[in-house]
Amino acid sequence: MNLPAPAFEVLPRDLSAYRAGNTGIPYVHRFASGRPGPHVLVNALTHGNELCGMVAASHLLDQGVRPRIGTLTVSFANVAAYESFDIERPFDSRQLVHNLNRVWSSPQLEGDDDSPELRRARELRPVVAAADHILDLHSTSQDVEPFWVYPAFARNAEVALAIGRPAVHLVMPRGLGSGTPVIEHGRHGDAASDAGAALVAECGQHFRQASADAAVAVTLDFLAHFGLIAPRPRAERPPQRRFELLQTYVIRSPEFRFARPVIGFETFAGGERVATDGAEELRAPEDCTILMPAREPIPGREGFYLARRLAA
Repeated sequence: MNLPAPAFEVLPRDLSAYRAGNTGIPYVHRFASGRPGPHVLVNALTHGNELCGMVAASHLLDQGVRPRIGTLTVSFANVAAYESFDIERPFDSRQLVHNLNRVWSSPQLEGDDDSPELRRARELRPVVAAADHILDLHSTSQDVEPFWVYPAFARNAEVALAIGRPAVHLVMPRGLGSGTPVIEHGRHGDAASDAGAALVAECGQHFRQASADAAVAVTLDFLAHFGLIAPRPRAERPPQRRFELLQTYVIRSPEFRFARPVIGFETFAGGERVATDGAEELRAPEDCTILMPAREPIPGREGFYLARRLAA
């Protein structure tokens, strides 16, 4: 696909000081206020090269942020992948074996398969299950504007719209279709449960300072929304743009190619060719927008999402 190399404004830092945590689970820190209130989990590094989450989680710990009410948990998830970072191949540290953000179903967590990601998910399972509200911090391979991703439950939309940034929402009415993410684990994947909000914030390109800044801002906004920290000054709320996920395509062959250059948020007319995968032509099912296009054709990994625009 011959995409240019990224600019590195943020690079990994040594996280060994955070390893011990205070929960008995490496890289997991929990702070209880002693006052009634929600339990909020801020989760970083679900993918090892998504550095904005590392910056935001480190910020909370380095600045001694403590909840005024309820409980705050801060987690660095896939540190093993993070520590494999090589600036010559910066996208390879996304994962070691499995995508840690697709293994959160009971069959996978309770099955016989093994990998560093599955072991870590099993270790983190009680951390995720204990949280009322989850903010999972991510970033994108391409330099596009930040956006929320969440199951199409009213409780998620209400929080994302109330916070107001990012101003773009990707709503999943039927899940991702390529596995179970952190934010759909257990009760958080059940529309009828008493769970709180569980949201992904895609904060921008992996290695940009603006993405790290966005991750810090959305994290503090999230904590303030639930009352764990003092209210934050609010800028004017930008117009909200909402998209509904129609399709997740998983690459089948190394010959996968897009029909034209894409980085995300390009539109395709119904029936227009989006990509080819070997001899197969992949066409838009209706007028739609592409999100999260792959940088390179790796069979078994997601190639793109297609989404339709919704009323705000």
